[in-house]
Amino acid sequence: MTKLQGYLALTRINKPVGIYLVLWPALWALWLASEGSPSLHLFVVFILGAIIMRSAGCVINDYADRKLDGQVIRTCERPLATGIISSKEALILFFLLCFSAFLLVLTLNSLTIWLSFGAVFLAVLYPFMKRYTYWPQAFLGAAFAWAIPMAFAAVLNEIPWQVWPIFLATLIWSLIYDTAYAVGDMADDLKMGVKSTAILFSKHLWQWIAFFQLIMLCLLVWVGQLFELGISYYLSLFVVLCWFLFDLKRLAQCDAKLAFNVFLQNHWIGVIILLGIVFSM
Repeated sequence: MTKLQGYLALTRINKPVGIYLVLWPALWALWLASEGSPSLHLFVVFILGAIIMRSAGCVINDYADRKLDGQVIRTCERPLATGIISSKEALILFFLLCFSAFLLVLTLNSLTIWLSFGAVFLAVLYPFMKRYTYWPQAFLGAAFAWAIPMAFAAVLNEIPWQVWPIFLATLIWSLIYDTAYAVGDMADDLKMGVKSTAILFSKHLWQWIAFFQLIMLCLLVWVGQLFELGISYYLSLFVVLCWFLFDLKRLAQCDAKLAFNVFLQNHWIGVIILLGIVFSM
């Protein structure tokens, strides 16, 4: 692996699923806040922001886990674990990415600029939480969902209370798919003393996931009522319900590969909901 390949691997730019998982909820919020007509400027800013901040999040995650990744089969080839990229180089890249994202945010209003500091704080906080709590996935959810109040602030220059049900639904969705992702790491995490919701839920994993799926769907139904969305939106939620039931069937088999596929395919849920919003406005 060359130095350039190491930097690309560090940002996971070649694995765009994480970008989609950040982007789709941001676009939900952008469409709802602008009543179906987001400006091209905001559309471009939030797409680029999702790409850059997700990349920054991957860099700081690998920096936090640089002493752990070498002990895990799935992550032992990461650039910081192999030494292709140094810790100092990773931090420089992280600050450059954050600075690039901040330049984008400077084209928006002052409220959105202030909110952007919260995005960086959550991005830095998440990777360290697995050492202290079994709920690091909830912190990831907060980091991913932070784009929602930012989108409303960018459009309206305020944050109406109706933002928070969308925020919570996104946070819970992140908890769902990242728990599925963590299933494959359970054995290694237990050896290293690293915590996750997959370990916490353990043998009752699919039942807990079902519980959070139900909460997410209830929140999204409430969002539809708050924003007076049409039948297309509720049809999209029905499709999501069917998808969730299929996910539960796979998760109940306690197979790491199936659980990872649940994670990989979950971003399509964001697309389905986005289409429901777009065609309802």
